[in-house]
Amino acid sequence: MRGAQVVSLLLLVATAAFAGPVPAPFPADHRSMRKTVSYGEMATFLEAVARPGFITVTEEGRSTEGRKILLVHLNRGGTRARFRVLYYAQQHGDEVAGKDAQLTLIRDIAEHPEWLPLDVDLYLMPMLNPDGAEAHRRLNGAGADLNRDHLLLAQPETRALHRVARRIRPHVAVDSHEFGRDGEAYRAKGWAPWPIITMDACNHPLIPDYLRAAALEAVATAAPLQARAGHTYQRYSVGGPPPDEEIRPSTPEVDDGRNSLGTLGALSFIIEAGVHHEAKDPDADLGERVDGYRILYRHLLGDSAWRDRIRKLAERARREPLPPFIATNAFWANLGGRASTVRVQELATGRMLEVPTALAMTDLVVKGSVPTPRAYAIDAAAAARFIPVLEAQGLAFETLTAPRKALVERVGLLRIEEPYDELYQRYKDRQIVARRPPGQVELPAGTLLVSLDQALARRAIQVLEPCLLYGLYGYPGFRELAKPGADLPVSRLF
Repeated sequence: MRGAQVVSLLLLVATAAFAGPVPAPFPADHRSMRKTVSYGEMATFLEAVARPGFITVTEEGRSTEGRKILLVHLNRGGTRARFRVLYYAQQHGDEVAGKDAQLTLIRDIAEHPEWLPLDVDLYLMPMLNPDGAEAHRRLNGAGADLNRDHLLLAQPETRALHRVARRIRPHVAVDSHEFGRDGEAYRAKGWAPWPIITMDACNHPLIPDYLRAAALEAVATAAPLQARAGHTYQRYSVGGPPPDEEIRPSTPEVDDGRNSLGTLGALSFIIEAGVHHEAKDPDADLGERVDGYRILYRHLLGDSAWRDRIRKLAERARREPLPPFIATNAFWANLGGRASTVRVQELATGRMLEVPTALAMTDLVVKGSVPTPRAYAIDAAAAARFIPVLEAQGLAFETLTAPRKALVERVGLLRIEEPYDELYQRYKDRQIVARRPPGQVELPAGTLLVSLDQALARRAIQVLEPCLLYGLYGYPGFRELAKPGADLPVSRLF
């Protein structure tokens, strides 16, 4: 017997010793779930399922109300487990299926260790927002939407997620949510959105094309797996009902988990299961939603050849030089006005209908860009406001102790556009700026310098680039630093 076979056999024997029934707050068959798992039930279950050297549970932070934010680490291959995966769920406390799918998956791997490939290092954060989960509300205990806190990292829950992500540097990351299948606009037409489970890939322009292409390939190849299980599935999209409302993939902006972790070099996804919130029992189909999630979680582990390919692509992305230009303004469009069909469910009959439309926007168009600088300079007067964000993001920076000359491009704020943009289907608080001619400037002591010669350079651009259409200055605490007609506190250095 060869050495590698001996190691594999020993690992299998060692982990098999831990196998066996595990007490759990959910049925043996996850497909029959009708009730979500509470914070207390989850904590008790994870304590019971922990196995030394195989399943470890660690506290990675506390919520605003003091509840533990837990990380579950499953590894039966030791140092051979080179393919790192991070699944996280329940950023929104009332979106439960991802959390329940992760917990059932943990139970099943504990009982059947061989289900976890030896080369997979699997991390799960099943309940990122325990305060919202306990109150069954979207927001955390401080009233914040965690999936809009990936720029500031002002909340302890998102800070915990990013600390974990930077520490493990996953090759695959998945953010887990749920969407409503009974919105007013659809119901007015007698319809509901067709899919019960959806998935989409990271799409921020700073993420290398080959990483986005590989992620979209994984989105597409999941379709037959869901069909075989009897689940309706498609690429995740947002928007109103066809043919008169725009339908598009999720935002290409920076302030969500999917795109922010994507710039760490991960193949990053969002999964959304569909919920009938207005139903007499919205969790009557919880088991189906959980099963759809589990199929995608297993699908994204792939086979050994796929894992090797994705690991190499992710590590290539981490070494990739920055592009010469940064896209500052991008939106979804339909190039050429192609006609396509959108599937909907007819409420009266349950039938699937295919509705023709020309408003399915799937082409990402870059409308503005700027040359990539070598660094950013943050005014000394604003340093105290920026330092907590830089530290929370793990960004390296220098505080000048003496004046220093540099070639600086200042950026002036023209205005912040507050209304929602109906034409481009965009969020409010768009930053409209004007670049000043670059010139030699003496930066005073106390100025912060953030070089783009660092591992988290793409993240630094997402957070600091003053020319982005969406950035820090739409947020409280930073909006006060942005005065129309004046220069912004972050400058571009060449």
